[in-house]
Amino acid sequence: MPKKPAKAALSQSGHKPTQPTLIDVAKVAGVSPITVSRALSRPEVVSEKTRQKVIEAVRQTGYVSNMLAGSLASNRSRLVAIFLPTIANSIFADTVQALMDRLTQAGYQTLLGLTGYSAEQEEKLLEAILGRRPDGIVLTGTLHTESSRLRLAQSGIPVVEAWDLSDDPLDMLVGFSHEKVGEAIARHLLGKGYRRFSIVSLGDPRGLRRCNSLIAELGRHGIDQVPLQVMTPPATLKTGRDGLQALLEQHDRPEVVVCSSDTIAQGVLAEAASRGLRVPEDLAVMGFGDLSSAAQVYPALSTVSVNGQAIGLQVAEALLERFDHADNSVEPLRIDSGFTLIDRQTT
Repeated sequence: MPKKPAKAALSQSGHKPTQPTLIDVAKVAGVSPITVSRALSRPEVVSEKTRQKVIEAVRQTGYVSNMLAGSLASNRSRLVAIFLPTIANSIFADTVQALMDRLTQAGYQTLLGLTGYSAEQEEKLLEAILGRRPDGIVLTGTLHTESSRLRLAQSGIPVVEAWDLSDDPLDMLVGFSHEKVGEAIARHLLGKGYRRFSIVSLGDPRGLRRCNSLIAELGRHGIDQVPLQVMTPPATLKTGRDGLQALLEQHDRPEVVVCSSDTIAQGVLAEAASRGLRVPEDLAVMGFGDLSSAAQVYPALSTVSVNGQAIGLQVAEALLERFDHADNSVEPLRIDSGFTLIDRQTT
């Protein structure tokens, strides 16, 4: 798992650190500034050895080239970059729609990037977008590589981490505790009398954090055997069907299956029906996300609701507030958007 480095130190005046320059990169790389410029803008004209030295110096310094400085007098792009793990399912749809609508209303354009639940892919996307100097960046989650954290800190660009909470945010934070979600699910299902649990989850960091928290809470109540089936993204109905099939082949049938998303849960329901299992009498199912389809499937899916639309609006307002007060000190923003357990027919 990528490590979180210490935050960039503030200057004695309390302002953000000075952004590294081309000269700083040249000093670290041991080459001339013009060589650095060529290596970044025309890599074909320098040797591979020199280019690698420059790339490593860029990583060490956190340097971000400004492609717009020469063309925009105001140095404002009116662009906000939004990084999502996936668009293969609609769990982030309400957040992104509300965010884009509000930013568009305020005169900003948005650019979507897909990380595939990978901090390394996020780093590559950041490398591509930072030089274009977006006015703001929205990241999904708080897991980033050391290089990403350094470059974002040095860039001075407002950043909002969404759909998560952290004790060490990059900048602004709007989301909920995945650990608390896992604990709440465990207590809720224990209260309904369930004792034999199993889990089907994607291998994404936030889903696994919810699952690990659920397992830990169950352990505190004396339940130490919780089979966990980790599936490869993206979340599809087939993922859920395959997950339940693997669980039933490897373990005794549980009383309840907790899923990392509603989409996976609906696949579990389909597989259970194909096997003649009654829900919830033979097998209870719990999802996450409260998709629009969750209440319409049969039986209606129990799940966890997070207000994605509210998160999107809060992220947008946080960015717009920062844009309007770029020259003034702004109090650190940390919004806990919370969550709600929805008890329907599958539990």
